[in-house]
Amino acid sequence: MAVAGPAATDLEVVRGKRAALFFAAVAIVLGLPLWWKTTETYRASLPYSQISGLNALQLRLMVPVTVVFTRESVPLDDQEKLPFTVVHEREIPLKYKMKIKCRFQKAYRRALDHEEEALSSGRVQEAEAMLDEPQEQAEGSLTVYVISEHSSLLPQDMMSYIGPKRTAVVRGIMHREAFNIIGRRIVQVAQAMSLTEDVLAAALADHLPEDKWSAEKRRPLKSSLGYEITFSLLNPDPKSHDVHWDIEGAVRRYVQPFLNALSAAGNFSVDSQILYYAMLGVNPRFDSASSSYYLDMHNLPHVINPVESRLGSSAASLYPVLNFLLYVPELAHSPLYIQDKDGAPVATNAFHSPRWGGIMVYNVDSKTYNASVLPVRVKVDMVRVMEVFLAQLRLLFGIAQPQVPPKCLLSGPKSEGLMTWELDRLLWARSVENLATATTTLTSLAQLLGKISNIVIKDDVASEVYRAVAAVQKSAEELASGHLASAFVASQEAVTSSERAFFDPSLLHLLYFPDDQKFAIYIPLFLPMAVPILLSLVKIFLETHKSWKKPEKTD
Repeated sequence: MAVAGPAATDLEVVRGKRAALFFAAVAIVLGLPLWWKTTETYRASLPYSQISGLNALQLRLMVPVTVVFTRESVPLDDQEKLPFTVVHEREIPLKYKMKIKCRFQKAYRRALDHEEEALSSGRVQEAEAMLDEPQEQAEGSLTVYVISEHSSLLPQDMMSYIGPKRTAVVRGIMHREAFNIIGRRIVQVAQAMSLTEDVLAAALADHLPEDKWSAEKRRPLKSSLGYEITFSLLNPDPKSHDVHWDIEGAVRRYVQPFLNALSAAGNFSVDSQILYYAMLGVNPRFDSASSSYYLDMHNLPHVINPVESRLGSSAASLYPVLNFLLYVPELAHSPLYIQDKDGAPVATNAFHSPRWGGIMVYNVDSKTYNASVLPVRVKVDMVRVMEVFLAQLRLLFGIAQPQVPPKCLLSGPKSEGLMTWELDRLLWARSVENLATATTTLTSLAQLLGKISNIVIKDDVASEVYRAVAAVQKSAEELASGHLASAFVASQEAVTSSERAFFDPSLLHLLYFPDDQKFAIYIPLFLPMAVPILLSLVKIFLETHKSWKKPEKTD
């Protein structure tokens, strides 16, 4: 019985060691991987290499130009060389990481019989009407007709003509270098109708360095899927003025045709409102010489903030809002005029604020007060008002007056207030702007996810990133092929997908969950279990090490 006691003790010790080793093995082999797998941050794979390659993307903007030569427009020897194609490419000098090249692909050919007949008419407008084809030209393409040097189609002092659609007329020349001379004229006209440094600089104003070049280009609205336009009538003195304006009819006659022509650039919604007792918030200066009140140019920025709080149009809007305000000054401050920086009254008595809208001051005729009792009835001349608002609307969308070459006759816009090639030029600019915005957003997102490793990247976020990268590449390819419409649609998809991925709420779930909080959570859970196991392993190691060093007894 005395021998069984030590044997039983040794057996218990062995069992204890085995139990400790078993628990340690389970914790290390099974528990630790299971804990690691269940607590790891899920991060779907992203195309980091493709995103980094977007910074070195080179945009080639191809403008297809069909050049049609009439008889006697160039020497006979040159006419026999037709048809052929000439490519003119140049780099746009912008301080931007993305290199942009403009490529004019000029396809030369002879005029057809009906084109010869149309271009032999007396007036260029008649020729345009006869040249209208049933099938419209593709977006971004141009057609230039080269007429005889002595043709009466254009005034004798004019060398070229730019029409309201995608057509232009250039005078030919009887010279041995006719193709080179005419080619330079064609490039000048094509640049005015499509892409210039000013147009692209305005589109990339938010991405260019802060300098004088880009600061002057920050007036146009940023590209968006939709826009909201609000017309507001401000009547601060309803006791003196009973103002009536036919805003519905004016929008239907003047604004809606312009927006319909501009529909390819986005969706538009228009509304109107009348605000009573809405003051400008700035005291105008009285001029005793003219018995009038004036708003100085440096006071104009202070006019917007007090009025904007009353508008309430941009608070619940998903899209940029353009505000156009018609202000009828109160009787105590009438008439009211706006002065420019030189102190001269502004002809339109209106001003506009970049990316916000415009304000027009509408003075009531002083003769109205003499023959009527208050409040006097005021009927707004909507033709005069809409002329100002449409001009401001064009400027806010970046549709400025083109820089035409010397001795070039520029046609007036169509009844919609927008020439077809102006819309194409806007789509060129918007496509480049969308690609720059999408590239910047994707690059910022990749850098953010690379620096902060505990941000969750879900599969739907990764799919949006892949979709945005593919859309950027597709848009660049379509621009290089001269397919403007499809390139613009792809650029819009790139911006939408990139911003949807960047602003996904799931990216913020573990963003503010640092490592010290992890230790604070897991140490109370694992420490009570880990300490006994570790102490048992240390004891087993020491006893095993001691038994190896103990010499064996020999008889």
